[in-house]
Amino acid sequence: MSNIVAIVGRPNVGKSTFFNRLTGERSAIVDPVAGVTRDRHYGTSDWNGTFFSVIDTGGYVIGSEDTFELEIRRQVQLSLDEADAIIFMVDVTEGLTGMDEEISLMLRRTHKPVFVVVNKADNNARATESGEFYALGLEHVFTISSINGAGTGELLDELVKCLKKEDVVEDVPDLPKIAVIGRPNVGKSSLINVLLGEDRTIVTSIAGTTRDAIYTNFKGFGFDILLVDTAGLRKKTKVYEDIEFYSVLRSIRAIENSDVCLLMIDAERGFEAQDMSIFRLIEKNHKGVVVVVNKWDLVEKTTNTHKHFEAEIRERLKPFDDVPIVFTSAVTKQRIFKTLELAVDIYKNRKTRIPTSKLNELMLPLIESFPPPSVKGKFPKIKYISQLPIAFPAFAFFCSHKQYIKDGYKRYLENKLRENFNFTGIPIEVYFREK
Repeated sequence: MSNIVAIVGRPNVGKSTFFNRLTGERSAIVDPVAGVTRDRHYGTSDWNGTFFSVIDTGGYVIGSEDTFELEIRRQVQLSLDEADAIIFMVDVTEGLTGMDEEISLMLRRTHKPVFVVVNKADNNARATESGEFYALGLEHVFTISSINGAGTGELLDELVKCLKKEDVVEDVPDLPKIAVIGRPNVGKSSLINVLLGEDRTIVTSIAGTTRDAIYTNFKGFGFDILLVDTAGLRKKTKVYEDIEFYSVLRSIRAIENSDVCLLMIDAERGFEAQDMSIFRLIEKNHKGVVVVVNKWDLVEKTTNTHKHFEAEIRERLKPFDDVPIVFTSAVTKQRIFKTLELAVDIYKNRKTRIPTSKLNELMLPLIESFPPPSVKGKFPKIKYISQLPIAFPAFAFFCSHKQYIKDGYKRYLENKLRENFNFTGIPIEVYFREK
């Protein structure tokens, strides 16, 4: 999509609320605490047949030495470089501030269409107070309410006049969605930035820097995928802020909407209990998974260090231990493309459909040679197998006395499926149905 619109302004003027209204979904976190949005956050919108991308940015602050605010200013500047038009949002309840004037000076130097949007004008009394913002010297001034949508139609009518009209809108291809998941500060954003070759997300040594799930199309080196950077997931008892609570929900939603998850762990800290909780969450949602051991360059190694490390992880993952494990470093770029290759292979295998005839031809002789054990004098007998038409590998075994088939035999069937078909890194579901 060629048209890009950036939303900029001071902290807590309602940028993310307006972003959510334009995109029609609650993909950006909204909270009365200033400084919630940190990374550039992308969405799509359209008005009267004109389609455009929208970039939500962090609140722009000048003269601060805070780590996040310095990084946020860099992200805002990158957004301005990308944009075809700029929405400069101000707050009518606070009036014209010196910070607004400083930002307007910066925007005038971009030589791009700038629309001053006076937000929070929820009633006529507030709308009449918006006249002071004409002092910024920018041509377009609109009064709106992000909460109830008042005034947005007039704004968008003028906005789309500055954008290119696209006669044909290309369908967005159904790309593999690969989410980078893990605890805080394991290197998720660093991996995304190295792959993209740009600072797409903010990276600091402070845990919890990323708060939104950030979707980016990565196209190159033979890949065409959607990468999803997510907020770090930690124990519920460690989540103190409302904002972080919503961030965790976004990460869980990213797992639910992904095809494959890159579970990133810290090589120096090893595979911890929270890593296991995240792994089980991925497994519960039937997503493909690759375990990515990051910061491998910081570990002192002997001849078999990686073998022992891998064996310990697989022991923890049982019974679902048919998972690829790759040792990487986002700093040295060690095996980062191998990670993507494994994820794409798992994506393809996750969509595998096995013909019913082939499935029965392979599995029924194995079942006959090792049938389900009898329970209470009952002999369960499996007569027919079929793969279910759903998004992940799931198989229905039609049988008699299904209530007497135990979990041990269920794992036997799953293992035989894995031996005969390539389902590495993909959870399999086995269901028993009465014939």
